[in-house]
Amino acid sequence: MRRFFGTDGVRGKANQEPMTAETALKIGMAAGCQLMRGEYRHKVVIGKDTRLSGYLLEPALTAGFIAVGMDVILLGPLPTPGVAMLTHSLRADLGVMISASHNPYEDNGIKLFGPDGFKVSDDTEAGIESRMNQGLEGMRVEVNKLGRARRLDDATGRYIEFVKNTFPRGLRLDGLRIVVDCANGAAYRIAPRVFWELGAEVIETSADPDGFNINYRCGSQHPSHICARVLKNKAHLGVALDGDADRVVLCDENGRLIDGDQLLALTAYEWQRTQRLQGGAVVATIMSNLGLERYLRAAGLKLIRTPVGDRYVVEEMLRSGCNIGGEQSGHIILSDYTTTGDGLIATLQLLEKVITSDYTVSNISRQFEPLPQILRNIRLAGMTETVLDADLVMAAVREGEERLNGHGRLLIRKSGTEPLIRIMAEGEDATILSKVVSDVVTAIKSSTARADRQIDKLQKEHSQRDTQVTIT
Repeated sequence: MRRFFGTDGVRGKANQEPMTAETALKIGMAAGCQLMRGEYRHKVVIGKDTRLSGYLLEPALTAGFIAVGMDVILLGPLPTPGVAMLTHSLRADLGVMISASHNPYEDNGIKLFGPDGFKVSDDTEAGIESRMNQGLEGMRVEVNKLGRARRLDDATGRYIEFVKNTFPRGLRLDGLRIVVDCANGAAYRIAPRVFWELGAEVIETSADPDGFNINYRCGSQHPSHICARVLKNKAHLGVALDGDADRVVLCDENGRLIDGDQLLALTAYEWQRTQRLQGGAVVATIMSNLGLERYLRAAGLKLIRTPVGDRYVVEEMLRSGCNIGGEQSGHIILSDYTTTGDGLIATLQLLEKVITSDYTVSNISRQFEPLPQILRNIRLAGMTETVLDADLVMAAVREGEERLNGHGRLLIRKSGTEPLIRIMAEGEDATILSKVVSDVVTAIKSSTARADRQIDKLQKEHSQRDTQVTIT
């Protein structure tokens, strides 16, 4: 089992393990050594979002890389796909993004990219952890071989031009009014400029980060905000990014949400029509709606499902030769352009269709009718992560699957980025789904409470024994 890396790098509460300066230093040293090849001067690029704790982790990582002889290029606040792009563009040996994506400001994370711009593999992460466990003494270089650090002043401009160049030459967004919710995150300066420079009238919101307000009641995690602003301003489209802008949730001119599954369907249809689609399939996770799968099947395409996490989507895209993949949450990976999810590039795909047709956003964004899908999250505490193995929970799961009777899906999984258990049920009958999810949630909560009581009892017994020994 890995101590540090989850489904999307290392993540946790800032200034608590593993998101401390000490561990960040170790990750920098170990990752630097793991990715070094040959005798040339190696370099790493580091970007971050707008969390206060970025000021803690950025210098710690920088010190770690310098200590093992790597030069560091600091990018400042930049979306995750921008870091991936510049890692490859600058011919760096490693890219680092300091972000906890859609999580609140109290959290932070470290994502690593290889020289090809793709997130590093499980094997590479395992190698980094192994080096961290072995100690740091053998990693330090002599003082005359220490690395140097410098800032890349035009990182933002380079990424803006990269995004704009994915939009067909000659097309403009003139006449469109777009509300852009930057989630007070990494794209707060970039996203409004991209749409404005392409000709749109831009109404920006949540574009004033203060270190604490990233994702707070805004962005892709709180899409009702963008829906209200679209209706108020009579806009044609609403764009809600998350903290590092690798995912997006949209809404049409009527304030109706457009999730990642609908974006996948629209893009796949257009790319198939224009003979750009590769692999005869779209890659998505187990969370994508069954309606998407049926829609693609009717179009003669397959849906290939992976575990949750955009890195697993990308790995499957590479294996199967597909160039479209993503997640219902709004991670859309278009490998013709980028190596990871990019909320801005995904949005421009929809806008290309709007500009080149007589349709409104609402006309084109509802490609299929999704099946009812109910999702509930339960936050974990203490040692309750083994609750899914409890007899009460397993019995509730079996009973739920029997209720669905082959006409739906029931998924229970632990989040790889937060201390949550996620329960999802999907099928034709929303009433049955609601009952199934409710019963599983009740069983998990009951088992969690029982486990907590057992832990409290054991702790009291140990405390009493310690007290008796002290008295004797």
